[in-house]
Amino acid sequence: MAYADQQMSSRKIVAIGLVVLLHAIIGYAFITGLAYSVVKKTMADLKTFDVEEAPPPPEEKPPPPPPEQKVEPPPLVTPPPIVRSPVVVAAPMQMVREAPPVVITPTAPPAPPPPPAPPAPKLASPASPRGNPGSWVTSDDYPSRALREEKEGVTGISFDIMPDGRVANCQVTSSSGTPELDQATCTNFVRRARYKAAVDDAGKPMQTSASQRVRWEIPKD
Repeated sequence: MAYADQQMSSRKIVAIGLVVLLHAIIGYAFITGLAYSVVKKTMADLKTFDVEEAPPPPEEKPPPPPPEQKVEPPPLVTPPPIVRSPVVVAAPMQMVREAPPVVITPTAPPAPPPPPAPPAPKLASPASPRGNPGSWVTSDDYPSRALREEKEGVTGISFDIMPDGRVANCQVTSSSGTPELDQATCTNFVRRARYKAAVDDAGKPMQTSASQRVRWEIPKD
């Protein structure tokens, strides 16, 4: 019984499909025919005409080219040589200051010549030592350092004998080779030496110079 129902349902579906397809074909035919009649009627009502195109204007021929004219080249003219004139450079201007006015001052009269210097006094009597010059520098004056180092030598000195007979401005003229001995010579000579001053021709004592040599020897025991 179920199989029979299923078979009947399939037949119904096929039948319905055929009916639908038939209706579609009829509708398509109806619509197509109606549209064709409407188009045909519209084309009959329209008035058509052909538009003829105007012919193109005749082409104008171009004018012939003018005859060629021979152009002669201009004559070759050599330009005159360029003469360069020397450039004159003006010297820079310099400001010249005016010189100040010249002031003329009267010259002073020449000074009178100085009076002649008095004549130098003439030595009438030279200086002479007072006492024994050997006692002015003795072995007791030996510097301790020079004595330890056993230094010996001869010191030459020069000095001034003042009008009062004292010695001043002692200077070493020849060294003994030991500074301590040279210094001891001048120190003791200035301290102990005494002279009878020299006298000029007017009988006045005057300053004179003298020199002396002192030998330094270590005393032998």
